[in-house]
Amino acid sequence: MLYSLGLMIVVSALFVLSFRWLKIPNLLIYMFAGLLLGPGLGLIEASLPGEESHGPIAVISEVGIILLLFLVGLELSFERIRDVGPVAVAAGLGQVVFTAGIGFGLATLLGYEPMSAFFLATALTFSSTVVVVKLLDMRGDLHALYGRIAVGIFLVQDLVVIVALTFLAGLSGSGDPAELDLWSISVDLAWAFGGMALMLVGAVVASKYLLPLPFRWIQRSSEGLLVWSVTWCFAMVLAAEAFSLSPEIGAFLAGVALAQLGCAHDLMRRVHPIMNFFIAVFFVTLGVNMNLGSALDQWSTAIVLSLFVLLGNPLIFMIIITRFGYGEKTSFQTSVTVAQISEFSFIFAQMGVAASLIDEPILSVVAFVGLITISASTYMILYSDQLYAAIAWTGVLRIFFANQEPDVDEAEARPSDHVVVVGMNGLGRRIAAALHARGEAVLAIDVDAAKLTDLPCDTMVGDIDHPDVLDQSGALGAKLVVSALKIENVNNLLAWRCRQAGVPVAIHGFDQSVCADLQELDVTYVLNSKALGAQAMRAKLNALEVHA
Repeated sequence: MLYSLGLMIVVSALFVLSFRWLKIPNLLIYMFAGLLLGPGLGLIEASLPGEESHGPIAVISEVGIILLLFLVGLELSFERIRDVGPVAVAAGLGQVVFTAGIGFGLATLLGYEPMSAFFLATALTFSSTVVVVKLLDMRGDLHALYGRIAVGIFLVQDLVVIVALTFLAGLSGSGDPAELDLWSISVDLAWAFGGMALMLVGAVVASKYLLPLPFRWIQRSSEGLLVWSVTWCFAMVLAAEAFSLSPEIGAFLAGVALAQLGCAHDLMRRVHPIMNFFIAVFFVTLGVNMNLGSALDQWSTAIVLSLFVLLGNPLIFMIIITRFGYGEKTSFQTSVTVAQISEFSFIFAQMGVAASLIDEPILSVVAFVGLITISASTYMILYSDQLYAAIAWTGVLRIFFANQEPDVDEAEARPSDHVVVVGMNGLGRRIAAALHARGEAVLAIDVDAAKLTDLPCDTMVGDIDHPDVLDQSGALGAKLVVSALKIENVNNLLAWRCRQAGVPVAIHGFDQSVCADLQELDVTYVLNSKALGAQAMRAKLNALEVHA
């Protein structure tokens, strides 16, 4: 087991370094590494779901999927997509219905039996939240209008996925597929959906009444925040197991509950490195288990299904989104984001194989379609501006009768001409309050929400060391950035970033050695609190005619 695991880690790392310049998502690179180690060189023996030959690796893979679904849930804050809710619901549900129906008919025409056609159609239906969010973040468009619409659509799709996984869990619990009867199926489905409904209600209630207070207290400790969040995740996984549901359902609902809290961004940053290791093992294992011969035998089927995903899904979205009055470019860029299948597609197909509902070649076809669509859509998303310009020039997009005027997105605008104050200790709070009293537009930032209470200015929970917080705060376009933190490396990095952006910055020089380093970084102002305190004390003593 250690030999196989070591090979997976080393080869995955080498592949990521070697293909980084191609901007291919890591999930896809891990699958290529698995293809090399398994079907390619035969260094690791394939193991179908449910077999025990690679038990420990299978456990690591399962933990990876649990953390992946937990992270997907953490991305889905209702607040972020509230303004695009109607179009997200209509486009998400509309695309699911049309893609599933057309996909089922297409798979049937290609010669698949109803159960196999059902799994293939379901696999084609969902788009990858993890891949698209990562690519939108690379473009800096995660909070753009089309980015928020896309994230809203993924929220709707992911909720539909949970229903599909629940249905599969109920179907799998009915015993041997060859001996299914209507009564046992009905009972198992009722138990599964009843359990899912209870868990969903529990997650919503917990996010509103149970979780905010303890997480507001524990977020002062980064280690404690991580431990508590993972504990909550696996508590929901255990609840899912109690209802005979997939553990992925519990992990996803746990993430959605925490996504509504103020600490969600900080939590995502801390969970992501842990998840990366486990998820790498899962996707390498998926590549190892892929029957390359079977997939190549069905290459024509995989290409037909891939073209349907790459062209059909965007077409469906263009039709729906333009009907809501969005501009042509916004509709096009949103539609391009859904031109791939999801990590859920692999999970769904693998669960079908494990439950003996479909044969292993179906999993290989799904993996083949995933390789094609994720690879192609990566470049479609990264170069969507150029792709839109080229297609719009032909006039083809006019058939959708979309609004030709650019959409005005007030929510996308970043703060400007303001003062950012970081670190709400005693010094930071006094500075923020004083600047606000002078009429300045002030944004106070701290990782601890409790320290932001009762401030008269705007506030934001987050770690200024994180690029997303730096971007959302508009710090690199501010009138002045002030840091009252006593964290030397964070202050130095903030000073360097502000200097690169040409923004004046004032940093707390809490120690003489720190002041010297800050002066070398060409900081605009160094707040030497000790010197200022001594000067204030000297002034008070002089006023009292006391001379030292």
